[in-house]
Amino acid sequence: MNRDKTVVVGLSGGVDSSVTAYLLKEQGYNVIGLFMKNWHDDTVTISNECPWLEDSNDAMIVAEKLGIPFQTVDLSEEYKERIVDYMFNEYEKGRTPNPDVLCNREIKFDVFMKIALGLGADYVATGHYCRKDTIVKDGREVYRLLAGKDGNKDQSYFLCQLSQEQLSKALFPIGDLLKPEVRRIAAENDLITAGKKDSQGLCFIGKVRLPDFLQQKLKPKEGVIVEVSSASQKYQEQTPEFVDKTEELSFYARKPQYELTDGKVVGKHQGAHYFTKGQRKGLGVGGTVAPLFVIETDVDENIIYTGQGKDHPGLYRRTLFVSMDELHWIREDLSLQADESLVVHARIRYRQPLQKAVLHMVDGGLYVDFENPQSAITEGQFVAFYIEDELIGSGVIS
Repeated sequence: MNRDKTVVVGLSGGVDSSVTAYLLKEQGYNVIGLFMKNWHDDTVTISNECPWLEDSNDAMIVAEKLGIPFQTVDLSEEYKERIVDYMFNEYEKGRTPNPDVLCNREIKFDVFMKIALGLGADYVATGHYCRKDTIVKDGREVYRLLAGKDGNKDQSYFLCQLSQEQLSKALFPIGDLLKPEVRRIAAENDLITAGKKDSQGLCFIGKVRLPDFLQQKLKPKEGVIVEVSSASQKYQEQTPEFVDKTEELSFYARKPQYELTDGKVVGKHQGAHYFTKGQRKGLGVGGTVAPLFVIETDVDENIIYTGQGKDHPGLYRRTLFVSMDELHWIREDLSLQADESLVVHARIRYRQPLQKAVLHMVDGGLYVDFENPQSAITEGQFVAFYIEDELIGSGVIS
């Protein structure tokens, strides 16, 4: 039944996309393999190996083995414009972007998808561990993005910015499989990628050291590291009487504002924009009872504020805010109007166990109010909302 349908698979040279292509071919689709070359600035990769060359080679060998047409597309210009420049920009503002989420929204399911559809494809398939299904609501087809079967590998979070239009053309053939099953299928079919390690590092950039990468654009600038005591007055604030829910949410979403005098200088750093909230490594400060964690970065004053231990009160907040223009509903039919609320589960980073939360819509955007305070809520990262195993929307933490 799929004989007349063409699918373009984003072959990355990894085991997941290799098995994706294999399964689609088994299901009778006309399969085309496309390798995306997104980055070729070797000055910032860590090792001398050229990851994209090796990967495109593996992808080509898999395509030959499966007997499917294969080509490489160079998207490095779009990638630089939409991902790399955006990242530099965000880091400069003291926010921490998520390149993988953006890469899916801007590159794989936009630029790449347009190329695929231009080749006559009906669908684009990727090796993501997530699932899609279709329901009919009010006479219209609605696409749902569901978590992958493999709880350890579920990658729905990375697709939290997709639209109904993009989902309608997407296939995720390995979403119902566990990782060991995927490796087994690859091994049984002699695919060269069967035992290949999962790639780490930025989406498609390969093995990049983030500070080195950022240093190309953001110049090092020496500043101080300040340690704030967990007993600081900052954290002793009395809870006021609230007039209404919005006032309460706004109170809990506020972050403490730190000044140099709130703690003691314990070290130096090379630029506040290289650090992110919750970070523990790379501070280079020893001699504390518990390890230091970054609790806040001030890029204007170039100061990093830290606290001892992962339970430091400066790391925790109960509520976060997403401004209206950075809010995205995959399920537009479930989007909230002002003063409406919705009970969901949410996560603020990939692989974080889902947390109970309530969404509250106000005039300028959306509050996400967690049942338990969350550690290292980081501006620029994405918060994703789920109902059971369906991802219904997301937003950039402001």
